[in-house]
Amino acid sequence: MKKYLWLFMLMFLLLMGCSDINKVEKIVIGIDDDFAPMSYYNEQGDLVGFDIDLATEAAKRMGVLVEFKPIDWDGKRTAINSGTIDMIWNGLDITEKRKEYMIFSKPYMDDRKILLVKKDSELDIHSEYDLEGKIVGSQAGSASDDYIHQNVDLKNSIKEYKTYSKFNEGVKALKNNEIDAFVCDELVARYEMNCCPDQLKIINVKIGIITETGIGFPKDKGELRDRVQAAFDEMIADGTAKEISIKWFDADLIKSGR
Repeated sequence: MKKYLWLFMLMFLLLMGCSDINKVEKIVIGIDDDFAPMSYYNEQGDLVGFDIDLATEAAKRMGVLVEFKPIDWDGKRTAINSGTIDMIWNGLDITEKRKEYMIFSKPYMDDRKILLVKKDSELDIHSEYDLEGKIVGSQAGSASDDYIHQNVDLKNSIKEYKTYSKFNEGVKALKNNEIDAFVCDELVARYEMNCCPDQLKIINVKIGIITETGIGFPKDKGELRDRVQAAFDEMIADGTAKEISIKWFDADLIKSGR
């Protein structure tokens, strides 16, 4: 009798564990809320963006509510490990450094780093090492920031290196001549340039390597990652992810056939 009682209790606990995975009623997604076109507030005060649309659709298919929670981008490690957010879905590059404290979805976009400068800039830059003697900025905690810190020769050649907590703070500093060039993701740079074509331009030089963008989760939330991935895979298969990409970039930038 005791043998069957223990067997019953074990089955009950296993069933409870499985049901807990599927009982998630809301997911909290960490974002930078000033990171157009991924996530930002429009003129009406609504939170909009490419990743906002993707995440909202994925949550809908999962049958859960979604809350977008602004975080300090330079404090991603603390945010992802604190339990205050369930994931980061916000133009997040997959890097070895970030793999130390989070797990990732499959990559869904490619990204690279470029230089954003003022429209009237006369800088003669053909490679990243032409930044020697210049004042350069990037967003703190970004993949661009990580790359510059890791590339000691590049960083030492720069006259002064400044970081900004928000992408738009760096762009503002550039417009105000506080820095000569701003290193950032190509996607957000092109969006910003299209908004200010008379003020900014892109210098198309290679900064580091092409990276992949993914969704980041705490290391103990593999089950949630798999549920989100399944919903996202459906969005890719039925063309919804493509439609969202075309809406924001006028092109299908979603990685498929992964």
